[in-house]
Amino acid sequence: MVPGFEDYTVPTTVHLDRPSDGLPRVLDSRSQVERAAAELHDGHGPVAIDTERASGFRYGQRAFLVQIRREGAGTILIDPEAVGSLAVVDEALSGVEWVLHAATQDLPCLRDLEMHPDRLFDTELGGRLAGLRRVGLAAETEELLGFTLAKEHSAVDWSKRPLPEPWLTYAALDVEVLVQLRWAVEDVLREQGKLDWALEEFEAVRSAPPAAPRKDPWRRTSGITKVRNRRQLTAVRNLWLAREDLARNRDISPGRLLPDSALVAAATTMPRTVPQLLKTPGFHGRAASREAPRWLTALQEARNAQDLVPYTVASDALPPVKAWDTKRPDAAARLKVFKPVVADLAEQHGMPTENLLVPEHLRRFAWDPPHSTSQEAVAHALEEIGARHWQIQLCAPALIDAWLRVERDAPGPAHG
Repeated sequence: MVPGFEDYTVPTTVHLDRPSDGLPRVLDSRSQVERAAAELHDGHGPVAIDTERASGFRYGQRAFLVQIRREGAGTILIDPEAVGSLAVVDEALSGVEWVLHAATQDLPCLRDLEMHPDRLFDTELGGRLAGLRRVGLAAETEELLGFTLAKEHSAVDWSKRPLPEPWLTYAALDVEVLVQLRWAVEDVLREQGKLDWALEEFEAVRSAPPAAPRKDPWRRTSGITKVRNRRQLTAVRNLWLAREDLARNRDISPGRLLPDSALVAAATTMPRTVPQLLKTPGFHGRAASREAPRWLTALQEARNAQDLVPYTVASDALPPVKAWDTKRPDAAARLKVFKPVVADLAEQHGMPTENLLVPEHLRRFAWDPPHSTSQEAVAHALEEIGARHWQIQLCAPALIDAWLRVERDAPGPAHG
């Protein structure tokens, strides 16, 4: 039972297997979208929005279906591959609150379609703050509304055309009750005294800038720790970049061309010929044979390279926590005390620890604290790191008390 919401009675579970207004057709022309935008503009209340991507099938994370529902306009399904920019829809929804579930997953691809919410309510994030046991869309809908939703099509290839009717039914149902769920989540948050916290979090998600491109993304290749020297590391980079280029040109997920394990295997064995390459784990089938010159060229360039990639690059990332005892023992001592304090505080307020204070924020505060334990100094330091106002209000006093305990137990000058 959700804390503070003990008297709420979930209605008898009802399985939703078809949209209430019937399954709408998928809009695939500018004129159709313009008419739908006018209907959305004339609708009322918040608007439910969801997207379907083809992760693991196509290159990147663009949307292959956009689902929108607003009272007075009904459910609208749009094929963004056929239509392109949805700026006309964005303009029609100016000032309207958007309801999304796990907004951080959908906002990037919506932004690519020129859609930007002016106001946001995230039912998944709201559920986390409310301490719901499960925060998937189907789980929340069942717990708070008494409806069950099938989720068997969540990981299919949404780039398929035409989209099968069962998939479209699933997609339409994802926005069918989303606004209703929004009000139920708000009721829980309000009952718990957390609504203002949630609204601050939603605004932070809405206004967050796009993530900066990751430096040297090839360094995240799974199994890269198996390479033994910088030449092999250079080979991993060359193979990763060659795979990325081919995947982009073919619009296919890189992992469907070659798994990471194949890149690492080739980099550690450095095959020179096609037969040797095709004996390398992960390089099999006609596709591997057809593209063999591409992979061998990448390996040959690594073999001949004079400027090998370094093992590490400059980064503002903190050292691994396990190294803190040696590198900065005072920070290690602070973190060991801070972590259980924040965990206990999160439990008291019925939410996951990471939603009360992002672990990276806590580590940075412990690693490089302010020069004073005053409320003002600690609050300013947490704000600079990225903590929200409500998080600072809750965490700062507890962190100050914990920090003072650390200072009393350790030699050296005290902070004041």
